[in-house]
Amino acid sequence: MDQSLRRRFQGSAGQTLVKMVKKDHSKDVVTREYTINLHKRLNSTSFKKRAPKAIKEIKKFAAKHMKTKDVRIDVKLNKAVWAKGIKKVPTKLRIQISRRRNDDEDAQEDMYSYVTYSDDQSTKGKGTAIVEA
Repeated sequence: MDQSLRRRFQGSAGQTLVKMVKKDHSKDVVTREYTINLHKRLNSTSFKKRAPKAIKEIKKFAAKHMKTKDVRIDVKLNKAVWAKGIKKVPTKLRIQISRRRNDDEDAQEDMYSYVTYSDDQSTKGKGTAIVEA
């Protein structure tokens, strides 16, 4: 067992107990491929707000899954969302989200998420996949 994952604490009767804790992976550099269902996220949204809300929902999705507040959208992904206009947003998109280190000295967070448009847009039977660098 890894010693860094063990934590000692006092039990109720004074005995010393050992508890295993999970390692924090939110600081690792990783790239994953997701299918995001925009249809359910844009349900009952008025036509003139659909594409802007789709971009906001993609950012929210990436922030939740990668545990970063700073999310950046690639130009290709933005063009794919806006390709058919403001009201005809694609129902599903296959996207790649990569968590990267922030090189700026004055940055508030040390990691940021970069969301790109995946080359393969077929979504049948594909779940989340870790992309090898």
